[in-house]
Amino acid sequence: MTDGSGDEGTGPGDSQQVNSQQMTGQQGSGQQATGQDGTGQDGTGQHGGTLAVAAAQAHGVSTMFTLSGGHVFPLYDAAVHADPPMRLLDVRHEQTAVFAAEATARLTRLPGLAVLTAGPGVTNGVSAVTTARFNGSPVVILGGRAPDARWGSGSLQEFDHPELLRPITKRAWTEHETAKVGAGVDEAFRLAVAPHRGPVFVDMSLEALFGQAPAGAAEALLAGKAGPGGTMVRAARPGPSAAPGDPEAVTAIARLIAAARRPVLVLGSDVWMGSAEEAARAAAEELRLPVIANGQGRGILPRGHELLVTRARSAAFRRADLVVVVGTPLDFRLGYGAFGDQNDPQRKPSVVHVADAPGQLATHCDLAASYSGDLGAFFRALADPGARPGRPARLAWEDDWLPRLQDAARGAAAADGALLASESDPIHPMRIYGELAGVLDDDAVVIGDGGDFVSYAGKYIEPGRPGGWLDPGPYGCLGTGLGYAIAARISRPSAQVVLLLGDGAAGFSLMDADTLVRHGLPVVMVCGNNGIWGLEKHPMQAIYGYDVVADLQPRCRYDEVVSALGGAGELVTRPDGIGPALRRAFDSGVPYLVNVITDPAVAYPRSTTGV
Repeated sequence: MTDGSGDEGTGPGDSQQVNSQQMTGQQGSGQQATGQDGTGQDGTGQHGGTLAVAAAQAHGVSTMFTLSGGHVFPLYDAAVHADPPMRLLDVRHEQTAVFAAEATARLTRLPGLAVLTAGPGVTNGVSAVTTARFNGSPVVILGGRAPDARWGSGSLQEFDHPELLRPITKRAWTEHETAKVGAGVDEAFRLAVAPHRGPVFVDMSLEALFGQAPAGAAEALLAGKAGPGGTMVRAARPGPSAAPGDPEAVTAIARLIAAARRPVLVLGSDVWMGSAEEAARAAAEELRLPVIANGQGRGILPRGHELLVTRARSAAFRRADLVVVVGTPLDFRLGYGAFGDQNDPQRKPSVVHVADAPGQLATHCDLAASYSGDLGAFFRALADPGARPGRPARLAWEDDWLPRLQDAARGAAAADGALLASESDPIHPMRIYGELAGVLDDDAVVIGDGGDFVSYAGKYIEPGRPGGWLDPGPYGCLGTGLGYAIAARISRPSAQVVLLLGDGAAGFSLMDADTLVRHGLPVVMVCGNNGIWGLEKHPMQAIYGYDVVADLQPRCRYDEVVSALGGAGELVTRPDGIGPALRRAFDSGVPYLVNVITDPAVAYPRSTTGV
């Protein structure tokens, strides 16, 4: 995104785009720029990009996701000359770069890095940054910026990015001096990984990035020594835990659980992100609590676990007398915390909310108790026998409540069996999931990007291990899929990576199949192609009796798009063709899209629109 103005005199190499003197000669700060070896032209120093990359590497970053832009050339130069070099992964749209960085953070629990060039490079990434904010994903976005020396004169892509980014990041600011770039980027990473996690944005003026830094400054960053100007920069490795919460809060929650007869435990994404999955499983098993998984909480109790009753979710929330929600907001996905039978408001269950930071606790609904702090510490304290003196050998809910939910979960699975094996023509979307379940490994990474089609995935795909599920999260932004798939293939090189795309979602990012091809990243893509915006068409018909702007091209050949970009794919129009096509896709070793034509008359039976 280095040009695109279309105006004469602003093309590549022109002084208004990125002034050639500022790139290769004297800087606005009076410092020298860099030579081909990544040092200053006189061989005595390092540039601002060197400091930024060193700071990122000190935080465990190994890949820079980007789309080429002249304002950020020093960051690329630094990545190439770093020891070890930092992988450069260039994409076809800046949103994909940020989505890939976000997915890296969610899969590895290390911070992700996206580098966006100035102006439209940054603004193209805004929806992805917002998604990271809603998901609590530790991502650092480094932006290029027009030169300070020309500020206000109308330089190409001159824009004050932090003003736009502040509402959707933990912090956003500009570094104007080369000597402060390293410490500034280090601070960005420390902010991003501190609970509650989230994105941080820093842009750097042209002078700051291209300017010469003192010799040895990058090495000081990596070693955790005093940086330029005496600023201490720590080689802070990822994932500082939240501070332990109030022990009295744990005791209060333990008492509520002990007094309950129909408790339910909800595990959300922050349990995984906070590395609390083992403690959570141990606590659930110790207390024999029925568990419902949400977001990246899926897989903490693997599919088939006797306490996992996600398929009985509606019955559990309607009849529970205590709902303990850990690591996820009480938002529309959980009925805003309004559990219980809505026809019997006198029998509302008690609600407990547990989060990794005070600002994440719900304030819009009544809570019987709450805890904020390290989630692993919370579960360990909850499972400690000392927190439950006089616990009976068998808990009250083990004889009635838990078996009822287990029966309900088994009944729901049995009731769905016919549709998961449906022979209907057009294809019922559930048949895809019936076939997919038979070919997924326990360590597969499953990614959802779509509306109705991916809602089925959330219901029928139960991961075998934690950390194997990615969806857009509560912001509901389409177009995450290709970026997430890129990151998944890099982060989990030996695992199956499956991207489930609605045909509407495919239109947002399918061009980045080119990125998969260029970088040799085999991914299986399955497109549920019903030719409509299903999440809008059916509700609009229900409200108005008709619909508009809700139709897409019937039987669009998305598989041929991927093939044209250098991958492969095929069209599936019959139910018995799905399984063989999936096997060919997994065996292909290339980016492969299975384009399944599904029945547009089938609407996902959702209980909320999120409004």
